[in-house]
Amino acid sequence: MKLLSRLCLVFLALGSSGLLLALQGAQLREYSEEGGAARQQAEFAFTRLRFPTRGGNSGGYGGFGGFRPNLGWSEDYPKADRTFVEGLTRLTRLNARTYQEVVDPNSDDLFDWPWMYAVNVANWDFNPEQASRMRDYLLKGGFLVVDSFHGSAEWPSFMNGMRKIFPDRVVEDLDSKDEIFHVLYDLDNRIQVPGYQYVSTGRTYEMDGFDPKWRAIRDDHGRIMVLIGYNMHIGDAWEHADDSWYPEKFSSFAYRVGINYIIYSMTH
Repeated sequence: MKLLSRLCLVFLALGSSGLLLALQGAQLREYSEEGGAARQQAEFAFTRLRFPTRGGNSGGYGGFGGFRPNLGWSEDYPKADRTFVEGLTRLTRLNARTYQEVVDPNSDDLFDWPWMYAVNVANWDFNPEQASRMRDYLLKGGFLVVDSFHGSAEWPSFMNGMRKIFPDRVVEDLDSKDEIFHVLYDLDNRIQVPGYQYVSTGRTYEMDGFDPKWRAIRDDHGRIMVLIGYNMHIGDAWEHADDSWYPEKFSSFAYRVGINYIIYSMTH
């Protein structure tokens, strides 16, 4: 029975496009770089969360956000998003939109995009209305991946924003047996994925974030709503997958774990 379940999940990832489209249940919209809109049906769209930060920085390039230079929501954008989707379409049979979406908590479009990625979340912040909308989004089936924050100083800073969304929900450490690490790729042996700084420093960690942590917040049914990648930077590994200076082993792992996040979110 367990084998049958695994085979069904692989079939979902590699072939059953109609069923996955029904599960995601979103009419995806394609936007060109010139801003023109065209309708497109797709099973998956890479969606990036544009969020405010404490101190009024909206996360534009060159901004600063507290403990270290912080490019905010837009770091690695848009190359990481697009390069990851290119790999996703090669490694699975998902019909993924080639162009990413950017959405903020104030937008009515928030509820159109079931999978969302947020980077540099150490100093994110939400007003009460934004926090309420994010909470509704997640409780209604949304899935959020947070990435690229590091060390003992940035964890409580991240949680300041997270607690505005979910004041009381438990943040748990995920172990290797958790389903999200096995929906397609078996990822018992996970590694710390470094940012591009690894090329010049040889260090996989930043600040005192020596150990990578996979953590999560679940809904009342046990579904992961927020996947927390702490002390790692998978977005850089996607962005620099075509860079010969950046080690292939990090990008390969980042693709596998990212694809698992997507398959999990589309089947739970």
